[in-house]
Amino acid sequence: MKGPFQNRILFARIKAQDQAAFAEAYDLFVDKIYRFIYYKVGAAEDARDLTSAVFLKAWDHIRENRLTDEKTLPSLFYKIARNLVIDHYRKNAKTREDVSLDDPDGAIDLADESQDPAGEFELASELAAVNDKLSELKDEYREAIVLRYIDELSISEIAEILDKSNGNARILIFRALKSLRELLNKD
Repeated sequence: MKGPFQNRILFARIKAQDQAAFAEAYDLFVDKIYRFIYYKVGAAEDARDLTSAVFLKAWDHIRENRLTDEKTLPSLFYKIARNLVIDHYRKNAKTREDVSLDDPDGAIDLADESQDPAGEFELASELAAVNDKLSELKDEYREAIVLRYIDELSISEIAEILDKSNGNARILIFRALKSLRELLNKD
């Protein structure tokens, strides 16, 4: 979202069930929620379907007046996404496919466009190595890294999404990074 003042205004409009404001929130979060889900399910079509379901459930939640403050809006989207992914796995009971940043159906561009070509190549190589190792991490660690470093959420937002204290969320991220670093150093 933009700044704290704009967030409060958008939140007030959403809380008043303004559909245009919800559409703005959708535009702000749809890519992040899709990416979060895609990293968990590994299939572009499933990720699109689940992303749509997230926003439908969120709108129902808002219509029932269960939104408390502007900080809960992003957390609401991520919590719903997380629960839908869990339900998805329960329903399908199939193994998770590895997610590749090179997947033509759901390519996710994470490169910093301000890099020079040599820097872009180096960054792409590093991202490929990290992507390979992400799939080897425990789901809980992968989720923490995606929320913190790909979706750029704050510790408090991650804690709320994962139903943990801020301290536990920090420890989880620390352990996830340590595990990822160990996997990268093996090579």
